[in-house]
Amino acid sequence: MKKTLTTLAALLASAAFATAASACDMTLRSSDTHPDGYPTVEAVKAMAKEVEAKTDGRICIEVYPSAQLGEEKDTIEQTQLGVIDMVRASFGTFNDIVPETQLFSLPYLFRSVEHQHHVLDGPIGAEVGKAFESHDLVQLANYDSGSRSFYNSKHPINSIADLKGMKFRVMQNDVFVDMMKALGANATPMPYGEVYSSIQTGVIDGAENNWPSYDSSGHYEVAPYYTLDQHLMVPELVAMSKTTWNKLSPEDQTVIKAAAKNSETLERKLWAEQEKKSEDKVVAAGVKVVKDIDKQPFIDAMKPVYDKYVTTPEAKDLVARIQATQ
Repeated sequence: MKKTLTTLAALLASAAFATAASACDMTLRSSDTHPDGYPTVEAVKAMAKEVEAKTDGRICIEVYPSAQLGEEKDTIEQTQLGVIDMVRASFGTFNDIVPETQLFSLPYLFRSVEHQHHVLDGPIGAEVGKAFESHDLVQLANYDSGSRSFYNSKHPINSIADLKGMKFRVMQNDVFVDMMKALGANATPMPYGEVYSSIQTGVIDGAENNWPSYDSSGHYEVAPYYTLDQHLMVPELVAMSKTTWNKLSPEDQTVIKAAAKNSETLERKLWAEQEKKSEDKVVAAGVKVVKDIDKQPFIDAMKPVYDKYVTTPEAKDLVARIQATQ
C-alpha cells in the first residue's frame, strides 16, 4: 500500500509539471528529501540547467525537494522501478540495497573531508559506483553531507578519557552503539526531536552531529561544548534509474555524467559555505570548540567495532584500500 501511494504521488507530481515541461522531448523527475535551497537540491538544479542547455532543451530535469515524492527509502525503490528517474539520498539509506555502501558508515573510516574526497573521486569510488548497476541504478555523483562530531553539556572533550561514563544520544544503529561502547561512553538511541529536552533535563549529556544540524536544532544552546573529532562522514549521492539511463543515447549519457560531475563540485562548495555559517553562528553564541584533537587514540579504539562488522575478505580489502588512500 505504501509503495502504491508513493507511486501515485510520483505520477501526480509528474502531471503537475507536464505543461511546463511540454517543450522538452524527455522530462526526468528527480527526488530529494531536503528542502528547497539546501546544497543538494541546488546542486541538482544546476545539473538540470546544464543538461537542458547542452541538449538544446531536449532533456529537462524537474527537481522535487522536501520529500514531495516520498522519503529516501521509498524513492530509491521507485527509482529502481523507473517510476522516478533520479534520486538524491544518503549512502546510509542504500546500505540494505547496495551492500558495498555499508562500510561507509564505519566510524573514523575517513581521516578528513579531503581524504573522503580522494577516496570517492578515485578508483574506489568508481568501483563502489559500479556496484549500483546490478541493482537497477546508475550512480552519477557523490555529494558532501558533513562530518558528525560530539557535543555535550558538561565539559570540553579533549581525549577519550573525557568521554568515560557520559551518555550520548545516537541514531538507532548497532554500529554507533558499539562505537560509543568502545569509547567508554553510554549510547542512548532516541528520536532526534527529543534530544534538546533530554540534554536540558539531564537525561543525556550530549549527542553528535554536523555543524548545520547542531545549529538549526538549537542543541548548542543546551550543549555548548563541541569537539571536532569527525567520527562519521557518510556521503550522499545522486543515482538514476537504469531503465531511464538505457533510454538515453550515448551522447546524452555523456552530457548527463558531465553535468552531474559539475554539480558535485558545486554541492561541495555550497556545503562548505553552509558549515562555515553555522560554525560562525554557534561560536558567536559562546560555544567552546575543540579543534586540535589527536584522533589516533579514537581511531585505535575502534578495533573491536571493525572486528565485528568488517568480516569478509572483500570488506577487509576495501577498508584497507580506503585507509591507505592519501
